[in-house]
Amino acid sequence: MKRHLLVFALLGSVQSSGHAQSKLELYGIVDAGVTRVSGVKGGSVTQLSSGIMEGSRIGLRGNEDLGNGFRAIFTLENRLEADTGGISNRPPSRGQLPDRATFARHLLPSLPAAQQAALQPLLNQVSAGIGTRVGINVHAAGPNFFDRQIYVGLVTPVGAVLAGRMYTPGYELAGTFDALSAQSSLSSGQIAAVPYAIDIRSSNALAYRLQQGPWTASMMYGFDEKTTETGRFAGVLGMYRSDAFGLGVAYNNRRNEKGQQSLASLVFGAYLNLGSGQFYASAASIRDGHPSAVSGIAAPITPLIGPALAALVQAGYTDALKQDAKLYHLGYKRVSGPSTVYVAGNLYDDSKAANADVASFGVAYSYALSKRTDLSAIATRFNNTGLGQAAPGGGGYLGGVTSHAGRDSTSLALGLRHRF
Repeated sequence: MKRHLLVFALLGSVQSSGHAQSKLELYGIVDAGVTRVSGVKGGSVTQLSSGIMEGSRIGLRGNEDLGNGFRAIFTLENRLEADTGGISNRPPSRGQLPDRATFARHLLPSLPAAQQAALQPLLNQVSAGIGTRVGINVHAAGPNFFDRQIYVGLVTPVGAVLAGRMYTPGYELAGTFDALSAQSSLSSGQIAAVPYAIDIRSSNALAYRLQQGPWTASMMYGFDEKTTETGRFAGVLGMYRSDAFGLGVAYNNRRNEKGQQSLASLVFGAYLNLGSGQFYASAASIRDGHPSAVSGIAAPITPLIGPALAALVQAGYTDALKQDAKLYHLGYKRVSGPSTVYVAGNLYDDSKAANADVASFGVAYSYALSKRTDLSAIATRFNNTGLGQAAPGGGGYLGGVTSHAGRDSTSLALGLRHRF
């Protein structure tokens, strides 16, 4: 009842301002359930989690008809955690980093074992500092309120111009050609989340988007708000979608805090409709030679261990978080009445010496109780090889890492989702 009163009050304020063609909508998702994840430190974790299939959220969106094919639009979308009421979350492994970014034997393999052991306490402190940033909407200055999306735009007869914080072209394409639509622990992005293989959102972004029938094209540029090229982002997307099949390609490119070329993701995707089912496939090339947020490691530890060792530690962390990999997804989705079944498999094929490969496979099922409410059940298996160490999460949170490199993990989840 309170929700309806709020909507009426907001609509009343819009109409009273004289914009009869305006529309304002309050919307959201509350998705929560019980999960059990094996293979993490301490064994298995059973907990109530928010975001089993999709991340819980609440938002406002609106548009105003300006006439002659022009519309003004906006979206304000805030993350919600149904288990705690917060607006940020941490994976079950909390701030733990992969072993390759934690232990001296991986970070500093050229040093003698005794020196590695002597440096390990310092490395633990460095890793803990980096680990505080592992999670969704986790920032040193505190979480952002409209972390999911916030943008304003002008829709014209020749496309839309949008400004704010938005999903990147690469992530949009990966989600479009994912059988799970980036939902649940079975989605392709879950096996490549620490660090991310594809940037999900870009802040300070300006985007142009054009949709004509089955064709969609978009371009995005993220400003760094500085005089250098630090943190700049660029992305493009093109795709064709019909009832029978779809094809698409997208590219993301980001610079790190020093202006160096950082994460670049080239994504291809396709789907094919056959009867009541859809087959999905995607492939992505992931490269990051200069990872973000690790360039400042050497400075604070130089007085403690000297410039030569500090530089070696800096290089070790940089190399540990570099990426040179392929990400593959194959999936199938079938809708039958109120039931939807998903089957999928994913592979993160690491080309670096660490060989941190991860493969996942499983099944998800949802049953619609109504148009807005459904029950879900998901079973996902993660197989880690080499220094692979991923753990399953959910549609609204990361799984983080397993107890040690090469440890496999299984996730079982039961959830309830309501959309409004």
